[in-house]
Amino acid sequence: MSDSWELLRQLVQDVNRQAEQAKELHRKARDLTGSSRSEDGMVTVTVGPQGELRSVDFDPRVYRELSPTELAACVVEQAALATRQVSDELRTLAGPLIADDVPLEDLFGEGVSFESFLPGTDRREPGA
Repeated sequence: MSDSWELLRQLVQDVNRQAEQAKELHRKARDLTGSSRSEDGMVTVTVGPQGELRSVDFDPRVYRELSPTELAACVVEQAALATRQVSDELRTLAGPLIADDVPLEDLFGEGVSFESFLPGTDRREPGA
């Protein structure tokens, strides 16, 4: 019977350790940002951990050098690159908590990504 209690004690310790790791991941993820600057240096975009825009900075020359359509495309491109950077950082932070060989979609259904588990997000496709 003592072996059963020891096993249960170890399981509880493991769960508590993983819960603490998840809390620490959440604290770190909350403060993550990603930034991307266009090759010509005209546009810099910073996003938060959920891909939300935090800032968009333009070099003063941008208005003379790029058309409105080109400027919009550049902002979108830099936002996507910055979001990918944050996503990669989140995966690195979460690495110890998520098995590499188990796709999240296999566990939680189609359209689920790591970002789906961040507070206040639902990154699944509509109707998924």
